[in-house]
Amino acid sequence: MKRLLLLAAVLFIGSPLLFAQKQSLFNGKDLEGWKIYGTEKWYVEDGTLVCESGPDKEYGYLATNQSFKDFELTLQFKQEADGNSGVFFHSSIEGTKITGWQAEVAPKGKHTGGIYESYGRGWLIQPAADKEQYLKEGEWNTMKVIVKGDKVSTFLNGHEMIQLTDDKIGAANGQIALQIHSGGGIRVRWKDISITSLD
Repeated sequence: MKRLLLLAAVLFIGSPLLFAQKQSLFNGKDLEGWKIYGTEKWYVEDGTLVCESGPDKEYGYLATNQSFKDFELTLQFKQEADGNSGVFFHSSIEGTKITGWQAEVAPKGKHTGGIYESYGRGWLIQPAADKEQYLKEGEWNTMKVIVKGDKVSTFLNGHEMIQLTDDKIGAANGQIALQIHSGGGIRVRWKDISITSLD
C-alpha cells in the first residue's frame, strides 16, 4: 500500500499541470503589458477593459507584449453595441495588418467561437448553427480558447463551440490580441483575462 501511495505521489509531482501557472493579462487598472495598434480606442473603465470605435472607424488591436504558443486563455466579454470583435492568437501585427488566427467574438448568428485566419485561408471552422444560442447578447460571456500543438478548441459559457486540428497553427507562435472590427459603432467590454501556459 505504501508503495502505491509513493508511486501516486511521484506521478502527481511529475505532472506538468502541477507547474502550470495561471497569469493575469489585465490588471483592471491600466494597459500595462499591452500595446495599442491603430487609432481606435482602448481604455480602462470601472475595472474593465473597453474597446470602442474611433473616428477613423478602422481595424484596431490591443496585443500582449508577450508571445504564447501552447496555452489555455480565459476571459469575459460583454457586447454593449455592435460586438464585432475577436481574440487573436499566434499573431503578429504591423500597423493594423495582423497575421494569425482569430477566435471570433460577434453578434448572434455571426459565428462566435469560430476560427478565422486573417490574410490567409479565411474561415477554418464555424460553430454549428444551434450553438449560436449560447451567446448572451448584452450580458457577460465567458470564452475559453485552448491551443496545444496543432489542436484548438473554444468554449463559450461552458459549451464547446469548435474543435480544430491544423498543422499551420501547430507550427506558429505569437501574441494574444483583441480586435475592434472596422465600420464603426463597436463597443465591447473585457475583464478577467488570464492565461495558463501549456508548453
